[in-house]
Amino acid sequence: MKKTLSLVLLFFTFLSLAQTKVVSWNLENFGKSKSDIHLNYIAKTISNYDIIAIQEVVAGIGGAQTVAKLASLLNEKGNKWDYKISDPTSSSSYKTERYAFIWKTNKAKLKSRPSLEKKFSVEIDREPYFATFEINKKTITLVNFHAITKKKQPETEIKYFKFLPNEYPHLNLIFLGDFNCPEKHSVFNPLKKMGYASLLKNQKTTLKHQCKSNICLASEFDNIFYKTSSLKVFNSGIIKFYEDFDSLQNARKVSDHIPIWFEFSLN
Repeated sequence: MKKTLSLVLLFFTFLSLAQTKVVSWNLENFGKSKSDIHLNYIAKTISNYDIIAIQEVVAGIGGAQTVAKLASLLNEKGNKWDYKISDPTSSSSYKTERYAFIWKTNKAKLKSRPSLEKKFSVEIDREPYFATFEINKKTITLVNFHAITKKKQPETEIKYFKFLPNEYPHLNLIFLGDFNCPEKHSVFNPLKKMGYASLLKNQKTTLKHQCKSNICLASEFDNIFYKTSSLKVFNSGIIKFYEDFDSLQNARKVSDHIPIWFEFSLN
């Protein structure tokens, strides 16, 4: 009996080590506006994940420094973390920003220097940030993205995503971030026809200004698109961090978006 229990425990331990947890979060205006209290709260919220993709890092003074500070806070929690921050996006017509990745070094190994996608930097205002990680001797490339706002029609730039798998055929692309567009929009159909699926369906991810009838979320903007033949998803969801605050007004000081996450293994 003890031997059987030991084998079962060993199996589940191996299974958990083989799985990777990724979280994506638009951390609205992430820079000097975040207090130490907010940064500690963010670190606590995401510390159980293995790779963190952040959108909306301030391009000016304070953005890169705040990412470094968050990584330092995570390092104090018992795991070793590393991080990379993008150059400012090349947008001239809209708000330029940075992206960031933070990851546990014992769970993922960065394969090469992450970079902003240049082939469609004219067509896409805030061009996505590519980072390739090796996990259990296999690789994935996370495509970190923040689209232009809904009123500016994000589908006009998302439509170029259908070209990226062929532009980078050697990369196992996973698109994640804030698309400012629901996954049911027809602009995602070409990716879906290529074997990609959205992690979330009919899931709102932005905060209202006030909860009404216990409804606190407004729009289906954040998502993750992955190729179903390339990885197996074990679990996924959202983090309703706003429930830790006494009002949405206070929660929105952390962000106006909630984190989304998934747990997977590579095929």
